[in-house]
Amino acid sequence: MNLAEIETFLMAVETKNITKTAENLFLSQPTVSHRLKALEEELGVQLMTRKKGYKQIELTSYGEDFIPIAERWIYLWQEMQCLREDRENLYLTIGCTDTINSAMMFNLYSGMLDEDEQIIKLRIKTHYSSEIYHYLENHDIDLGFVHHYLHFKNIIAEPILKEKMYIIQSEKADIEKEIIHTDELDVEREIFLSWETGYQIWHDQWVTKGKRSRFQVDTFELLFHLLARERMWTIAPISVVERIQKLRPVLVSEIANEVLPPERPTYKVRNKYPSEATRKSVEIFERKLREYLREKDWGYIEN
Repeated sequence: MNLAEIETFLMAVETKNITKTAENLFLSQPTVSHRLKALEEELGVQLMTRKKGYKQIELTSYGEDFIPIAERWIYLWQEMQCLREDRENLYLTIGCTDTINSAMMFNLYSGMLDEDEQIIKLRIKTHYSSEIYHYLENHDIDLGFVHHYLHFKNIIAEPILKEKMYIIQSEKADIEKEIIHTDELDVEREIFLSWETGYQIWHDQWVTKGKRSRFQVDTFELLFHLLARERMWTIAPISVVERIQKLRPVLVSEIANEVLPPERPTYKVRNKYPSEATRKSVEIFERKLREYLREKDWGYIEN
């Protein structure tokens, strides 16, 4: 069992297709088939089935059970490479939601890039909150940042931020006031992003009043570009507001509704049983993050 065979198996799991697996790995189809066959022979079980004449493949029950083992094998191989390359090098894989990476963490990442001494080799991944919890459990990432608290047996979640929400309007806006009630705005011109469950409930009651939003997005980039259009508006937390303000002229107002939207929480999540190989990297990054957030007026929670 070697790295090439494991990587080929996991790619086949993802594509469910021999042709696509070969294309993604820049291999010939016979090479892909040979690797999968060699892996099955070494394990002594059939991992996949394929009907004669078809490129589509299906996992057997053994194949399904082997997926987490294969993923763990890759992770251990990567840790071994880290030890081989240089004992002094520090590695860290971080998983964040899109808006955390694009808005909240952007200046922190930029500052780390500008450091004369590059202490940590950083790998940044973007996922949905639920995915981050699963990747942490499997040790595919070392540290995560999410907006939703989910209960996982081996995951520790600590709140680090509670951000106030604001109305952002495009430069050519309907209303130019320091404080605005959402009823004053055209709901058909809103760009909606569901920041977290509490906000979704508030938004359903106070903005759309039970109706479905016309424009709903799930990335910072799409939100940012759509806000360039006339009379468009959105509601966003302060970190997102400040990031957009640096990139484009917008109008920012406080919310005048009788009941204000809940402050958006951000949680730092980690595995109860962290990898020893990345423990020092996590400590260094957490120290940098604390210093960074203390300088921001975003509602930092000291733990």
